[in-house]
Amino acid sequence: MENVLAVLNLGDFAQAFSKMGMFPVFDVAYYIVSILYLKYEPGSVEVSRRSPVASWLCAMLYCFGSYILADIMLGSSPLDYFQYNSHILLASAVWYLIFYCPLNLFYKCVAFLPVKLVLVALKEVVRTRKIAAGVHHAHHAYHHGYFIMVIVGYVKGSGVALISNFEQLLRGVWRPDTNEILNMSFPTKASLYGAILFTLQESHWLPVSKSVLILIFTLFMATTKVVMTARHSHGSPFSLVESWTCHLLFGSPLGGGEEDNHHPPAGAAPSSPLKSKEELSEGARKRKAKKAE
Repeated sequence: MENVLAVLNLGDFAQAFSKMGMFPVFDVAYYIVSILYLKYEPGSVEVSRRSPVASWLCAMLYCFGSYILADIMLGSSPLDYFQYNSHILLASAVWYLIFYCPLNLFYKCVAFLPVKLVLVALKEVVRTRKIAAGVHHAHHAYHHGYFIMVIVGYVKGSGVALISNFEQLLRGVWRPDTNEILNMSFPTKASLYGAILFTLQESHWLPVSKSVLILIFTLFMATTKVVMTARHSHGSPFSLVESWTCHLLFGSPLGGGEEDNHHPPAGAAPSSPLKSKEELSEGARKRKAKKAE
């Protein structure tokens, strides 16, 4: 791999890319997309009018939930990340603009598909860095704790998804069937696989440098998410491999299950808002707004 990159003269680019700072441009994109997904959730707009504090707390969980959960798992204070005032203020400003900007102008701009695709790609850059940082942090605390490295990297990449039920409680919603462990979305699965790859690299079992792995995994995540968002798809590129693997190892039925989750029958409510919130929840909210007008 290194020889191929040397021929293509991509080694230096990968090194520079891996050292590129995320604040503020990439972090802003991450906050915008995260809070955009929060606004897609049913009832989130009503909560923002009725209880701005609850809405702000939900937005902070969407932006920093992965740091909070990872800190708890590693024995640190869950409030540690809130010492970074610039990040908190920036995320709070994004939350205010998305929910309270006059005429919904900011929301309409960032939800415009071409703009949204760029923001989604930038968010995946941050996700990859968080996975790599989580594995690296766990490696320093538990040098041979390979499972711990995978878990912490997985948590860092998955974001608020793993504590979505707690976030729902802040909005007065209780939907245990939406547990991300039971119904894993593509970003959550990809975070798990990415955490495994970065753990192998950190343990020197994967013959590739961290900068190259960051570049390759970022390209994969950004390209896949942009294509899925553009096509309004909620499937997973891993579905076929996962289906056959689970069938061979665990006796799971082949095919059908994944598609059923992403394409509910006409007139039926989606079984997992986490998988359909980007379009279905937004559509429902827009229809409700039109009726109110």
